[in-house]
Amino acid sequence: MTETPDPKRFTHVTDWVFDLDNTLYPHKTNLFSQIDVRMTAYVSELLQLSREEARKLQKQLYLEYGTTMNGLIVRHGIDPDDFLNKVHDIDYSWVAPDPALGAAIEALPGRKFIFTNGDRRHAERTARQLGILDHFDDIFDIVAADLTPKPAAATYDKFVGLHRVDARNAVMFEDLARNLEVPKRLGMTTVLIVPNNFEPTFSEIWERDVNNEDDVDFVTDDLASFLNTVLAGLPRR
Repeated sequence: MTETPDPKRFTHVTDWVFDLDNTLYPHKTNLFSQIDVRMTAYVSELLQLSREEARKLQKQLYLEYGTTMNGLIVRHGIDPDDFLNKVHDIDYSWVAPDPALGAAIEALPGRKFIFTNGDRRHAERTARQLGILDHFDDIFDIVAADLTPKPAAATYDKFVGLHRVDARNAVMFEDLARNLEVPKRLGMTTVLIVPNNFEPTFSEIWERDVNNEDDVDFVTDDLASFLNTVLAGLPRR
């Protein structure tokens, strides 16, 4: 695991796969905090729980089922479209446009994908606000994954099958190391995105993956700079 990308490790890459939240925009944006509040409110209203009880259950569902939504579907049979619409009714102006990231992604040789546990509408609105939406070939969202979230192996299999991705020629960028375990096993190069000036205390306990260090090839707290370093070392095409 290294923080400095070796461009030679990326010369074979034909497919660039990016998680969305806290990956394509920095952790400090804190956009997910709005979604988090809305998920807690949804659980509270659905089950008539106090905010504290609802939040505790929300995190239990997240840990057990991969997403709060998945847990609510399994345990309570909720309508996923209703859940997704309500929790993503947020203020996207919190996301700052990132021209440097857009230019770097546009310059990458090959196909580019967003692969998210959120829905397409959320991904499109976020990427549009960043100014990078037009640089992607497609978005693989939780609906395309049949509501089965990362890190389920079946979800990665569905993604690579749908888009005919040769994992050996792909790289995956993620902010959660546990979501890189399957891509690494499939043969992808893996890059973990951490908060700027990362310290362990910045990460909430349910987001830490101390057992997945071997699944991470590279670590960066600046995605645009990482990509530009890779691009600088790639052969001209």
